[in-house]
Amino acid sequence: MIYQVRHSTEYEYEADVTLSHHVLRLSPRDLPQQKCLAFELQIDPPPSGLHYHTDYFGNTVATLTIEYSHNTFRVESRSRVEVRAPTPAEDTPSWDEYAVRFGDDITAGEPGVQEFLFDSPLIRRHADLLDYALVSFPRGRPVAEAVGELTARIFADFKFDAKATTVATPLKDVLRLRRGVCQDFAQLQIGCLRSMGLPARYISGYLETIPPPGKEKLVGTDASHAWVSFFCPGVGWVDVDPTNNVFPSDRHVTVAWGRDYSDVSPIRGVILGGGGHELKVSVDVTQILEGEAGTTKRDVRLLR
Repeated sequence: MIYQVRHSTEYEYEADVTLSHHVLRLSPRDLPQQKCLAFELQIDPPPSGLHYHTDYFGNTVATLTIEYSHNTFRVESRSRVEVRAPTPAEDTPSWDEYAVRFGDDITAGEPGVQEFLFDSPLIRRHADLLDYALVSFPRGRPVAEAVGELTARIFADFKFDAKATTVATPLKDVLRLRRGVCQDFAQLQIGCLRSMGLPARYISGYLETIPPPGKEKLVGTDASHAWVSFFCPGVGWVDVDPTNNVFPSDRHVTVAWGRDYSDVSPIRGVILGGGGHELKVSVDVTQILEGEAGTTKRDVRLLR
């Protein structure tokens, strides 16, 4: 599949902002099953300085500064991305065999795997998370099968409710409320897996919204999405989406990964002034024909 992704974010401030610094993680990653064919960033007002770098986790990061007064801030990213379905994980080892391996040998697995076993700013291992996960993990069960059942249980037990939680809602409250959004469900599953001694990381990206039969797709109805990737010896990292109860194929577009949402927030920053603000976000993910994909490029356009 080849997708055109447009992600628009606009802040409207109550008072003038005299200085602002922002960090953007909006550029899709290049992966074995994914290639970013083009990326364009539009910024209003134009920044005084903008730089790209790669962060610790390999994500593309844009940093910018606006050094003059403004009362709105708008960023729009446009990407063309080719995504292919990964090879399904089959004949995976038993979860307990591989959890013991990581527990006994800190060097087990690929470089960078071990750090996804431990607590992170928004995800803390907890006995309640362990108890919830254990139902799906009897001794000797293949890890992909166990994770698949855990995913299905989260999908069945938790209701999508955009008003139930915020970015700061602790996992123990999400577990109690049985409500939340994709960010909550991803971090809940990561907390369960890490509590079981299994490495898991947070994935930020996009998912094309499919309208009901007979209905047209509305502009702006797609959204940023979040899911999970767990490490399996002999297979590598395997993605799983608890919000939709699927192992992602070619409809998920990966932008960034980290320990939890705090590592991969699409836009974050520090401002001087501004008071309160109103936030508007719009995302469109559209399939395009392969012949329209174009060539690889990265561009920054300033709207003033």
